[in-house]
Amino acid sequence: MLIDTMTGIQTGAVTRRGLLGGMGAGVALAATPSLAAAGKGPIRALDVNDPRENLYGFAKMWGTIGARPVISAYQGVQYAVVGKKRATPLFGFYGFANIRNAIQPDGSVKVMGKECGYFVDLASGKILDTWDNPWTGEKVETWPFLNDKFRGTLGLTRKVYEVNGSKTVNNDAKGGSDAEPFRLPWQAIGDQYLLGWDYAHEYVNPVTPEGWPKASSGRMVNPSEHFVLYTPRAEIDDRSVESARYHGGFMRQGPWWPWMKMGQSGVDGVLMGRMHSYKITGTHDDIPRVVLDRVVKDRPDLLTDPTDGPDAGVVDTFGKYARDVPPEVSGHGKK
Repeated sequence: MLIDTMTGIQTGAVTRRGLLGGMGAGVALAATPSLAAAGKGPIRALDVNDPRENLYGFAKMWGTIGARPVISAYQGVQYAVVGKKRATPLFGFYGFANIRNAIQPDGSVKVMGKECGYFVDLASGKILDTWDNPWTGEKVETWPFLNDKFRGTLGLTRKVYEVNGSKTVNNDAKGGSDAEPFRLPWQAIGDQYLLGWDYAHEYVNPVTPEGWPKASSGRMVNPSEHFVLYTPRAEIDDRSVESARYHGGFMRQGPWWPWMKMGQSGVDGVLMGRMHSYKITGTHDDIPRVVLDRVVKDRPDLLTDPTDGPDAGVVDTFGKYARDVPPEVSGHGKK
């Protein structure tokens, strides 16, 4: 990672001065994307019927199977869809992930990472610290999603995501069960692999109407995320390459974010977002500059190496909000 070259040390410690002082060097280095470095083979096409091969391909595309993490990022726009009215753009949705994957002896993959998501003003391009709610007339504080620890394991069978007592499996458009082998819908077209990755949740909202009457969107929440990804076959098939570049589309739909304070608005709607998703250099140069500047200032720890440890499970946005933001109703949850 470029962070090490900027700080001049290998301990993983990052300071604001070290990061900002090295930006010029980072831009120069980014002229030759580090992830595109030619491998030395052996070359072997991905066996899409073998769960271990699926995990191998996904692990080096979604992050890296090397010893140091890489950066992937996203940026785009979130829209409000209310009834039969036209979709209305509300704000930008920008962020990044800092990921390292470790292939285990049985072929499963340990995922270690950090991630964040910020909301951006569409007119100025600046991060929103407050937002003027057009339905309620209230100026509300935004709540960026900052996760300094996500750890989990992808096994040889389909991944089961459990959130607040509800379970779902990835890519369940055709049904099936979590006992099926871990196989993803890879397609080889020309010099690219195409891949779809989806999950859809439905669970009891941790941000309850009783505790957060303004922030809660109701008893249940049903967020889902959908990716279409493109990655070079040469980089996946070359067994000496530890991280393959990718780019693609990222769509997220779900209820109003809790920080929007739509719970008592009477407006029943859906948030829909369309974003670029990509890992081009694998360095901080992939991070939208407005996000990088904010993270360097407020949360430089998100740029340091993720650590190994026990699986942490799914860190969902609504659950994290309920844990981090005190209830609006005094005394709620106390016994």
